[in-house]
Amino acid sequence: MDRTPAPVTLAMAKALPFTPGRSAEVHVDGALEVRFALHPSNGPQTPHLRDELYIVAAGTSRYRVEGRLSDVGPGDLLFAAAHAPHGFEDPSPDFCVWVLFYGPEKPAPAA
Repeated sequence: MDRTPAPVTLAMAKALPFTPGRSAEVHVDGALEVRFALHPSNGPQTPHLRDELYIVAAGTSRYRVEGRLSDVGPGDLLFAAAHAPHGFEDPSPDFCVWVLFYGPEKPAPAA
């Protein structure tokens, strides 16, 4: 990255164009991809090829990762390793998250 990008407020992120069930791109630089999910899918997600962090921006939900279930809310930091089964359950209507993918794609673990 040659320059530091301008801050992105929660209001700006909520105004990004969205495809239902998908997050919107905020910033990409090398091995870091920052996205925003206004209404994450309710239920399991397809496991990703890269490690992933979520930061809850607003609302509440239950986060399931590798069989563990936790109540989450604003300011909480969530982690999903590459290939880990994960997803949100029973999100509140205002639930939204910052999504950060980072690092290289990882091969699937041997069965």
